Amino acid sequence: MTDAYATTDPVARLRTVVLDCPDPRRLAEFYAQIIGGTIEEEDEGDWVDLLAEGRVRVSFQRAADLRPPEWPRSDVNAQQIHLDLDGGSTDEEIDAAQEKVLALGARPLDLDDDGGKRDFRVYADPAGHPFCLCKIP
Repeated sequence: MTDAYATTDPVARLRTVVLDCPDPRRLAEFYAQIIGGTIEEEDEGDWVDLLAEGRVRVSFQRAADLRPPEWPRSDVNAQQIHLDLDGGSTDEEIDAAQEKVLALGARPLDLDDDGGKRDFRVYADPAGHPFCLCKIP
């Protein structure tokens, strides 16, 4: 079976992923500690870019009245986006990554890996956005 989109010229290229948050600089610093990169600040702190390895750009936009999603609900205030981050390929690596994100201020949302059958764990960043540490085989 051929993927219909594989031969199609793209209309656009993904430039950045933007997360709304009450404190863009603080959230950029949180993710910089996890994925690395350089922070660039614009607009008196209302917009902050994190330029990570591989030309990945995650930006943070001030939203003073942000109401974070309620994990795992989808009926009210559902998550609008979440990031999947490579947490390593072994249990030891993902355990070490978990310790680090928790120390940086992440909040655990769902750490049950279903007896090793699931390859991800879910956390909330300091602004309440869900993100996953995934075990990549």
